[in-house]
Parts: sequence; C-alpha cells; structure tokens
Amino acid sequence: MATPDFDPEYVFSHHHATPEKLKTYELIHESAKQFAKVVLERVPDGSDRTTALRLLREASMMACAGVSLDGRLK
Repeated sequence: MATPDFDPEYVFSHHHATPEKLKTYELIHESAKQFAKVVLERVPDGSDRTTALRLLREASMMACAGVSLDGRLK
C-alpha cells in the first residue's frame, strides 16, 4: 500500500542546510537546552525527569527534521 505523503527518495536523502535553516536549527537547539536546564534544575531525579529529557530530545530532533524536509512529510 503506497503512502502518497511519504516519498522514500526524498525522505532518505541528504538535504543541504540553507543559512536560514541553520538559524532555525540553532534556535530549536538553544530553546531545547534552556528547557533541559529547567528540567535538570527543578524536576527531581527519577524516571519522570529521564522521560521528559528523552522526549525533549526527540521533540528537538523531529522539529529539525520538519525543517530539513520543508514540511513535506505529512
């Protein structure tokens, strides 16, 4: 079954970062770092903190992927 919004040739190829995309990646990463610092400073050590940090990492990565793929993956 074909998925029209998923083009493997596009998704699994290298996408060069434009200067604008590099600025966006930096903003995403800096924002994630700030939130991670709050979590590390304010959330007690435990599985909830670990999960929050893991999900923050995933969210940051997915946000950057969305920028890289120009929103073409629906």
